[in-house]
Amino acid sequence: MKQFKIVVEKHPDTYVAYPLGLKGVVVGQGDTYEAALADVKSAIKFHIETFGPEQIDIDPPILEAFIAEAGVSV
Repeated sequence: MKQFKIVVEKHPDTYVAYPLGLKGVVVGQGDTYEAALADVKSAIKFHIETFGPEQIDIDPPILEAFIAEAGVSV
């Protein structure tokens, strides 16, 4: 079993989840945190089964993930 860091975002009407350390775009969503997490886990499995284990791009491994907020002048 491979462990992934997964970011789960809460939006006004849904939750969106995506893994860190995979090549390509893998996203899950759901009405609850648990539903989004289950959906993205299914999407990760499908992605690796479809495109192969070389899609796992964790070298060096991600030890921790942080969320930061920063203002940017545009």
